[in-house]
Order: sequence, then structure tokens, then C-alpha cells
Amino acid sequence: MRGMAVKPISATEAVAATLRARIFDGAIAPGARLPEVELAADMGVARPTVRAAIQTLCHEGLLQRERNRSAFVPELSDDDVLDLFSVRIPLEHLIVREVLERRAPLDGVHDAIGVLGRLTVRSRWSSVVDADLGFHRALAHATGSPRLERLYLSLSGEIRLCIAQLRPAWSSPAEMAAEHRALLDVIEDGDVDAAIARMTEHLERAVHDLTPEQSLSHTANSSI
Repeated sequence: MRGMAVKPISATEAVAATLRARIFDGAIAPGARLPEVELAADMGVARPTVRAAIQTLCHEGLLQRERNRSAFVPELSDDDVLDLFSVRIPLEHLIVREVLERRAPLDGVHDAIGVLGRLTVRSRWSSVVDADLGFHRALAHATGSPRLERLYLSLSGEIRLCIAQLRPAWSSPAEMAAEHRALLDVIEDGDVDAAIARMTEHLERAVHDLTPEQSLSHTANSSI
């Protein structure tokens, strides 16, 4: 079939994708070390390939590396989550404002909700995490601002990591899809203040689920 050529990925990209999925599924536990020699033998690739893949994940915030030691999966504390969302919330406010002021088309956001809605309770958690963040990435993309989108993407690895490690209290992907659909309905109504308030409510629920003993109410009124 014409126009359906599959773009091959490099060995480094394949190793990074495999490690990423293992991290989000919890197969690689927080604090676990990733020795390059063992990974190379396990995956049947050269050590430089593993090293390059690990470096990619370090840039994404999914791994950390210390001098003369193997890379490891960082274990996020409540303070880490609060700090991350203290940046994420005002950034998502800006994204919502830009989407509405630019009257941006939101077809990609609807598509992202569709992906989330097709998942089931038997789906891999990494797929759920990807679909959840896919909604927010689609909103960032809809702004039409490459710089704003890059800024959001720079946080997405750590956002996915905290969701993977500290699963929010959603009963199913269907419930998550319904929550995101309700959020999008408010955004599409076109009232900037109402949309920002609804986004705040959405993200503060996530913070509460991730850090039940903490509060992030002081970040709700933050602005960029």
C-alpha cells in the first residue's frame, strides 16, 4: 500500500523504548541499578548502544547517573512530586490560555482521549501513562508554539515517572478518559478562567492522589 512505509528505528531507540516501558510498568524498580554490560548481554546489543540509550533516558529524567557508577531509576519523594507540579500547574494554565486565545483546533486532543478510552484494566500501565500524558502533550501541541511545546516535553519524562511510581487512584482507564473528556468540554466552552480553574482541579486531584499527606494549594495561584 502506497504511503504506508514504516520508518525503521535505530538499535539505540529500540533499547531506550524497552527500558522506558520497563520503568513505567514497574519492572525496573525505583533505585535499581542498570549495569551496561548486563543490559547489553540481556538485549543482545553492543555496550555503546546501551550507553547511548541510558543517556537518552537520563536527559528525559527517567534515569540518573553518578560518577563511576551504573545509572539508576530515581525514587521520587513527595517533595519531588510537589516541586514538579509547582512548575507543571502554571505551565498547563499557560497552555490552556494559549489554546483558547489562539482558537486552536483540538482534533489531536480528541484523538488522544480516544486512545485513552480504548485501554482497559488489563492494559499495561505504561500504555495508560503514555495515553494520559498524550492528552496533555496534544494540548501543548495545539498551541502552535514550538517553544511552549518543547518546554512541556522537557517535563513529560518526570511527569510520567511520578505517575508510574505513584499510581493515581483511578479505578480504570475508562474513568481517566471520562475525566479528561470532562476537562476538554470545559476548555471547548471557551471561558478562559473556567478552563484554567478546571485544569487546576484536574491537576490538584493528581497531586492529592500522588501525595495524600501533602497539599499543593499554594501552587494553584502560581503564574508564569
